[in-house]
Amino acid sequence: MSVDDSRHVVSLLCRTSDRSGEGMAGAAALGDRLGARAIGSVGEGHDSAFGEDLEHSRGCLLEAGGQIDDALEAGKVPILLAGTCSICVTTLPVVARHHPDALVLWLDAHADFNTPDTSPSQFLGGMCLASACGVWDSGFGSGLDPARVVMFGVRDVDGGERVLLERHGVGTIERPGPLADLLEARKVFIHLDLDILDPEVLPAGFPVPGGLDFEQLRRLLDLVCGAAELVGIEITGAHPDYVDELADVLAPVF
Repeated sequence: MSVDDSRHVVSLLCRTSDRSGEGMAGAAALGDRLGARAIGSVGEGHDSAFGEDLEHSRGCLLEAGGQIDDALEAGKVPILLAGTCSICVTTLPVVARHHPDALVLWLDAHADFNTPDTSPSQFLGGMCLASACGVWDSGFGSGLDPARVVMFGVRDVDGGERVLLERHGVGTIERPGPLADLLEARKVFIHLDLDILDPEVLPAGFPVPGGLDFEQLRRLLDLVCGAAELVGIEITGAHPDYVDELADVLAPVF
């Protein structure tokens, strides 16, 4: 795959809140396939609560936001590969600062809109978007207007999380056609957790049935990139055994 010179492609391999090493290994393998610059090294995952991850993964989380910031400052489109969605505690506030008028397209099986008060698991990856929107304070800042978040493919939402989504005006669209209409000629930053794919298609750390297949996701990305101005994308949840399939799926963003 040839990468457009306007793209800034980085694979961030350090641990954020990974409970296994699979996502980090997936980011490494997919990054190699796409010619990404690798930062850090693949480590081991382990279970820990959000406070511990915020402390111990501080450097990795700051690096995630720094990579987005550097790319946007240089006028490039950042493509950031990482293990988990926790990176968005720093990446999405940076996007909001550079492009306050942009929409964030949230492609994920999970809403990740819990807070420490609502989360049954206390997993940082399940409350990272809410942090970026200022619903709770992770210590990494906020600034993303939740009304500028559009969710597609989300199919696992906790009860307290659903209340927060409704209270803060996060949008949801269920069909590609209306999504393309909404995004037409708009600036868009894509958050793509590959667990939007069905777990029978791609193994996931937190599998949720009823997801897309590879071709459906490729067509969705093609539709989005055709309708909107892509200002960046972050990709998490890759699996090292499916690099060729994922590279093909991601071709529209390159």
